[in-house]
Amino acid sequence: MMNQNSAGFMSSIPVVTRNLLIINVLAYFATVMLKDIVNLNNYLSLHYITSSLFMPHQIITYMFMHGGISHLFFNMFAVFMFGRVLETVWGPKKFFVYYIITGIGAAALQILVTYLRIKGIEESLSPDIVSQVQAGATSVMANVSDHEAIQNLFALINTPMLGASGAVFGILVAFGMLFPNAELMLLFPPIPIKAKWFVIGYGVIELSLGVVDRVGDNVAHFAHLGGLITGLIILLYWRKKGFTTNGNIFG
Repeated sequence: MMNQNSAGFMSSIPVVTRNLLIINVLAYFATVMLKDIVNLNNYLSLHYITSSLFMPHQIITYMFMHGGISHLFFNMFAVFMFGRVLETVWGPKKFFVYYIITGIGAAALQILVTYLRIKGIEESLSPDIVSQVQAGATSVMANVSDHEAIQNLFALINTPMLGASGAVFGILVAFGMLFPNAELMLLFPPIPIKAKWFVIGYGVIELSLGVVDRVGDNVAHFAHLGGLITGLIILLYWRKKGFTTNGNIFG
């Protein structure tokens, strides 16, 4: 009976949303179970473009990797709650394309911001030190005053990005535009808030955190913002084209 109920529940979830949930969960547990054999993060998480571990496919695969069970749960909870609604409205093909493009947009903005930060740090260091760090040297001879800059540069180049959060922010902005007055219940504090204010507030928070972000806090704030902005651009383009599905129109 339990198996039948579980199968019935899973089959009630739209196909793309269901498969996104399954792939993300499988990828996480594969990463955990195979960690002593192979480090999947080296191959599937997104490394900076000058890193020796960077591979082009990571622009896609990074959004299916997660750094912990809570990271996975909250992202997949958002995909389940809001993604299935969007897929029902748009259909599986447009929802899947939207999801992937917002994830790519998130990666692109994070890479751009990382590039700007790296260039700012490199300008304060000698070319010899910069070349050593770029080559992956873990021990670099330098003045004490340069140590923090070197650590930050090394972290920016060698810390991979992973998680579906960028695409999730794309989902959130889409839900906020399609259903602006839908009420969501916050966890902290437990009060209702309209979807449009939730998305705007979340975007402002992420922008603020991104601006004051310190290297190594392990949160890609600009990736979140990149997913939101990419989603907004797509939605505005679709609205301009008069895109309608199931009687719904953006606006």
